[in-house]
Amino acid sequence: MPSLFKTPITALSGYGPKRAGQFEKLGVNSLGELLKFYPRAYEDWTTVEKINNLREGGSYCIRATIGAYVRDSSNWGGTIISKTKVYDDTGTLNLVWFNNRYISQMLVYGKEYFFFGKLTVDKYGAQMISPAFADVTKGAVIHPVYRTTAGLSSKVISNAVERALELLPEEVHDPIPEQIRLKYGLCGLKQALHDIHFPKTRHALEEARKRLVTEELLTLNLGMRSLKGHSRGISGVKIREDHSDEFASLLPFELTYAQKRAIADCVGDVIRKPFPMNRLIQGDVGSGKTAVAASLCYTVAKNGFQAAFMAPTEILARQHYETFSKLLENTSLRIALLTGSLKESEKKQVRQQLADGEIDLVIGTHALITDKTEFFNLGLAVTDEQHRFGVAQRAKLLGKGENPHLMVMSATPIPRTLGLIIFGDLDISVIDELPPSRKPVKTVLRSSADRKNIYRFIKQEIAAGRQAYIVCPLIEEGELDDVASAEEYAAELMLRDFSDIPVAVVHGKTKSDEKERVMADFAANRYPLLVATTVIEVGVDVPNASVMVIENAERFGLSQLHQLRGRVGRGEFQSYCVLISDAKNELTTNRLEILCSTNDGFKIADEDLKMRGPGDFFGERQHGLPQMSIADFADTKNLELSQRIADDILFIYKDLRHDELRLLKAEVDRLFSRGGHNTLN
Repeated sequence: MPSLFKTPITALSGYGPKRAGQFEKLGVNSLGELLKFYPRAYEDWTTVEKINNLREGGSYCIRATIGAYVRDSSNWGGTIISKTKVYDDTGTLNLVWFNNRYISQMLVYGKEYFFFGKLTVDKYGAQMISPAFADVTKGAVIHPVYRTTAGLSSKVISNAVERALELLPEEVHDPIPEQIRLKYGLCGLKQALHDIHFPKTRHALEEARKRLVTEELLTLNLGMRSLKGHSRGISGVKIREDHSDEFASLLPFELTYAQKRAIADCVGDVIRKPFPMNRLIQGDVGSGKTAVAASLCYTVAKNGFQAAFMAPTEILARQHYETFSKLLENTSLRIALLTGSLKESEKKQVRQQLADGEIDLVIGTHALITDKTEFFNLGLAVTDEQHRFGVAQRAKLLGKGENPHLMVMSATPIPRTLGLIIFGDLDISVIDELPPSRKPVKTVLRSSADRKNIYRFIKQEIAAGRQAYIVCPLIEEGELDDVASAEEYAAELMLRDFSDIPVAVVHGKTKSDEKERVMADFAANRYPLLVATTVIEVGVDVPNASVMVIENAERFGLSQLHQLRGRVGRGEFQSYCVLISDAKNELTTNRLEILCSTNDGFKIADEDLKMRGPGDFFGERQHGLPQMSIADFADTKNLELSQRIADDILFIYKDLRHDELRLLKAEVDRLFSRGGHNTLN
């Protein structure tokens, strides 16, 4: 429908600039976008009930006759109240509307209508408040309900959609090739558009939804694959020798099979492929991603190229610097640290050594991507906690070399089907095995009534030389902000239960340098107890911390709780996570019990996806994916179907630029331009 995407709303008779401005507030600027403005819900009027069968609280469709003229009155506040009475062959029912001055003109005494609404009962008897209604000639259908804005009711939008559908040509060219559509049992586009807005049956609605959801996920899938294939060109980094076995022999521990597999994936990319590596190393907290990165850095450096490792914070950069220095201390590699807090003379010296090729591996923060930082021959860029870096920041680091290889690391477990979409522009290696020395964190669920016992346990651990975190409740809109929450909570602990123990506090509005100082002091064991909000979710490595207490745990998603739990259990000591919740809801309790039963982040991620949808994995849309119109990332069935169709299409047609895929490619371009991405070529 390319022409309709260029046709403004004002092309509909009676829809002027004012109406078009209202539609624009909903993100609808053309008739094509109007047809893709799908209903948010439906009212099923196909089952018509008799008045005497209605029960309080239920939503029903009735077929009834107006038995009294509509009477308008006003209350003391000026609200217009319109009332009438309707009847069928089983009884009568009162209908009431508020502030609808046109009802008396719209309903004709003695005429029969369909009414749809919720039945309420009060001292005046049974009634429907503000029911929707329609002529009996077209009422007993499934009615769409649209997202609205000021001046645009669902009914107005429905009328506009109906008129836009009439403008569709007799034959609508379908973006999905017919052989693919028939193979997977997908209805045609024109049928799908009619049935998603005005379905005659539930089955027709389900078929339309299946078609449109699958098409949108397919479009996204192909677009992400195009980004992956959107190569940065031939890499100027020629890696000829694999030194990973040599690196492994230097380690004081044995790499896990999963680590070896991830290293082999990376080495295969940089040696055998002419294009730059573009790989995500995804592994649970403690799975050993850093060792995988160090191995590849070693191989790249041994082949005469430089490697850069970028961390999101100064304290993490310093920790990685110490880790890499220890792992590579018996090698000839020259390692340096570059962060914003270094003295200007120190930064100048490191930058000069990088430019001269005297440094093989540099670990740093955003200081690595400033214009002042230049490399002699950058061969590999590694970014830690990939969701903390935007595409532009990664691109800036990659721009420091001649199409260098890229490794991004993430400790957020993502379900397989979702990962294929979110990271469609990256090859993925999963480290799904923990080192045998890593002790699982013991996790328990307790009520607030046990808080004194929990505090007593924290004191025992601190007395034994350990440290602990207490995470404050997740603050919701309308409550105290997280500054007051964290600071007041910490103050209460200092005055009462932990008056004899130094307590540190960090929260979302703690200044960056202060946060770094507090976290560094906690890592150095100057504070045995840290009270914090979720700013510690991705944070400093403190092997000495053995207790994580999370207040109001029911307010967090499972994946977020798992990330918080990952702050402990990093050392040689048995560690514990205590979830405090007074939630009585059985579903909530079952959800928290899942965390108590397993330390497997991928199992937890799958459960989280089923229960809460994909929000926890995306956060504030940091994933950068285009905005979906109808697809749901929790719909694993259609996610997998779209994967199979994408595989089929690329197998048959080889390239998205094939002439038979012209319309499908146009949909990809449209989706990605809507999401803020450049159009794919």
